[in-house]
Amino acid sequence: MVGGGQGAFIGAVHRLAARVDDRFELVAGALSSDPQRARESALELGIGIDRAYADWREMARAEAMREDGIDAVAIVTPNHLHAPVATAFLEVGIHVICDKPLAVSLEEGEALAKLAREKRKLFALTHVYSGYPLVRHARTLVEDGALGEIRIVHVEYAQDWLAEPVEAAGANRQAAWRTDPRRAGPAGCLGDIGTHAYHLASFVSGMMPNAVSAELHTFVQGRQLDDHVQALLRYPNGARGMLWASQVASGAENALRLRVYGTEASLAFDQEMPNELWLTMRGGAAQRLTRGRIDSVDALHATRVPAGHPQGYAEAFAQLYLDAALQIEAMDAGRPPPAESRLLATVDDGVAGLRFIEAVLASSAADGRWRDLR
Repeated sequence: MVGGGQGAFIGAVHRLAARVDDRFELVAGALSSDPQRARESALELGIGIDRAYADWREMARAEAMREDGIDAVAIVTPNHLHAPVATAFLEVGIHVICDKPLAVSLEEGEALAKLAREKRKLFALTHVYSGYPLVRHARTLVEDGALGEIRIVHVEYAQDWLAEPVEAAGANRQAAWRTDPRRAGPAGCLGDIGTHAYHLASFVSGMMPNAVSAELHTFVQGRQLDDHVQALLRYPNGARGMLWASQVASGAENALRLRVYGTEASLAFDQEMPNELWLTMRGGAAQRLTRGRIDSVDALHATRVPAGHPQGYAEAFAQLYLDAALQIEAMDAGRPPPAESRLLATVDDGVAGLRFIEAVLASSAADGRWRDLR
């Protein structure tokens, strides 16, 4: 693991997810840019002193030379380090599992995609919400034609943790780097949660928009990056979409919601209620589908506990690590990845997200002018 030392939220989530299915063991880490903190963090986690690295470059070189070197690296740093760290490990032949967004620019992302293909290594991107069984079932319903032809895609992601200038006090490290363009890149809320909303909408609908009209806004005075985004989407089949994401929506916790409307039916998913999915036929009654009572192959592959037992965020994250393990094992053995792991987000999904970010930034700068996404 690179990043994710003492006090880091997402590093702990990745470590938990990696161990749920007993397919990974944490054996090496460069867990902080501060050498002492990196060493202390590694020792706390049971990493041997000889593999507690002070620098990720050193870690990549050393692990590539060991007979028992790491199979994969998990990158859980601030955004500006994603591309350089991933590049270093790909160059020496190590698979990559990276937090999103992929990089801070489309150019960086495309270079990573090219390198991953050249090295024939997995580059998994942790779009966690695609790991929920009912999100995967929703995708199956769309693929099977249960909704008919898709007409409308509406996705929203609302939080309120940045409704005040919490970064100014310096106590909240998450807020400090996520609102800093030097570490987060040119997009704030857009890159942080807007990319999650965009990926979820594309994942379930099976469609990528070809044009976007968007507005970014910063509500908190003095903040350098956007904390609110709203966008209209056009799809090649004539469908229309709406996306809004906000980190200043007072009262909202982690309200990621998706609605997809077709000619025959609609579906609705609420991330805060991840064990249910609503399917409504045109002119019919709404059906509440629960995780324990559905039987699609992709949903069952992501299901770990019996009906009536809640399964949530940690298990969805674990699903990505399971799918990554299945793909890494197959690639290293020269076999095609197993079909059940095919829904894992990869570097190509990351490039699509960066293309969306670039188009939204350009559209907003041009007062909402439509921008081509193809």
